[in-house]
Amino acid sequence: MNIIITIVVTALAVLYAGLFKAKKALLPLTLVGLLISLAFAVTAWNSNTVYYGMMEMDNFAIAFSSLTILGTIFIFLLTQNYFAKDSENVAEYYTLILFALAGIVIMVSYTNMSMLFIGIEIMSVALYILAGIRKSNFASNEASLKYFLMGAFSTGFLLFGITLVYGATGSFSLHAINQYLVGNYQAVSPLFYPGVILIMVGLCFKIGAAPFHFWTPDVYEGAPSLITAFMSTVVKTAGFAAFLRLFAGTFAPLHDFWMPPLMAIVCITLFIGNVTALFQKNFKRMLAYSSISHAGYLLFSLVTLTANSANNVMVYAAAYTFASIIAFAVLILVKQKTGHDNFESFNGLGKRNPLVALALTIAMLSLAGIPLTAGFIGKYLMFLNVMNEYQIYLVAFAILNALVGFYYYLRVIVAMYFKEGAEVVLETPIQYKVVLILSVIITIFLGVYPTIILNLI
Repeated sequence: MNIIITIVVTALAVLYAGLFKAKKALLPLTLVGLLISLAFAVTAWNSNTVYYGMMEMDNFAIAFSSLTILGTIFIFLLTQNYFAKDSENVAEYYTLILFALAGIVIMVSYTNMSMLFIGIEIMSVALYILAGIRKSNFASNEASLKYFLMGAFSTGFLLFGITLVYGATGSFSLHAINQYLVGNYQAVSPLFYPGVILIMVGLCFKIGAAPFHFWTPDVYEGAPSLITAFMSTVVKTAGFAAFLRLFAGTFAPLHDFWMPPLMAIVCITLFIGNVTALFQKNFKRMLAYSSISHAGYLLFSLVTLTANSANNVMVYAAAYTFASIIAFAVLILVKQKTGHDNFESFNGLGKRNPLVALALTIAMLSLAGIPLTAGFIGKYLMFLNVMNEYQIYLVAFAILNALVGFYYYLRVIVAMYFKEGAEVVLETPIQYKVVLILSVIITIFLGVYPTIILNLI
């Protein structure tokens, strides 16, 4: 609870700092607040504190809270002069991101489905505003409207599913629902089954899994790049943590029922995400479809439930988060200089900015799943999770889709090192260099020594 309180207090302090025109204090104040909340998370390890039966800070919640807070710190380090050109009231950007993070911490620590809904809505409302915060930009306005409409639509599915589960069990408590399933396995109420499917559909909307992904490309492209980075990393990680807590824990006794439709969603997500990304000419839009394909790989953890499912998701989410932060950081630098975010904008970057190009190369290799990167370990663990005689075809299908992914990730590397571009040198602020270097170190370190978080939860 100290984590959420610290984040909310920091958000309010930042808002008042903006009100009194203390712009230089915004970033330091935000970073201090996030570091304190991260310290609270680390010191709460093995505490397993339950708050009124609504939330529990167990190791699962602490691990994912720490990852999302660290990812948010990296995002904030990229904000130097980024929002200033859009608005004089920069504090509102910081505050909304912090409130979204507070909702995210609730999402990864809930033990009651009402708290799941509250966490999702706190996060979503802030993101609706952030997606369209560039009021004079038509693409940003369109992104916000689409995100709001699709988000409201998915919330309806989620709430209807929660209602049916409550009607069958008489409780919102995850523990009580699980006990109901264990005690009435042969006589589960007919209301429960459609409730589970509707909750699955609602959560698949939130994580951008196909065929519920329609909002993702347009919203990711239209929203400010820094907000897109936050949505595709921190928000996606929180969505999968919420998904995993509910289905791998509470609904596990009905795994045979909800696994077939989930497997169908995995296959559709992998195919649509990878094949569509293959034809994109816009780097940012390619990252959007790439995020859809990674949602499919992350869902592998639920197809076959094992004792290591949570750890596998943690490794993959960490790998994806830091590689994507590198990609978006470089995208921001390139677009600020060239005014474009297509693949041609990266031509010759290897000669002009070796450090930036190297960081982006490692990020692309990690996203593609090349050995010695965290992305390879993440994919390996996901494939290993479902490697048995019944699901070997699913692994083969996923590997074929991963091969497709190699091509569109390598397009960026080819553009940077083998194509000639304008002689433009990117100005790389010190904060960007810190984020790039730290993210590269984490990506390589997890690729070589994954055991540091493999048995964490």
